[in-house]
Amino acid sequence: MNAFFLFVLVTLAMLIVAYLYRVLQGPTIFDRVLGLNGISTKAIILLILIGSVHERVDMFIDISTGYALLNLVGALAVAKYLEQKGLP
Repeated sequence: MNAFFLFVLVTLAMLIVAYLYRVLQGPTIFDRVLGLNGISTKAIILLILIGSVHERVDMFIDISTGYALLNLVGALAVAKYLEQKGLP
């Protein structure tokens, strides 16, 4: 079972690196915001998996829920800023 979790964790880490490339090399600000949201989503999944490995899922779900709410508020703030700035 631990081999499966290790495989999933490594796969998610590689996906985070792919999103990081999109954040750093994205031609537009929208690509960068989408990359950050993708990284946040994968980080939330990583937190849940780490919680299940350590058999403390309840604590890690609380942490990941808070992180998801911060991600949502941050994405909305960036969208509102870009809307006021006049970008299409």
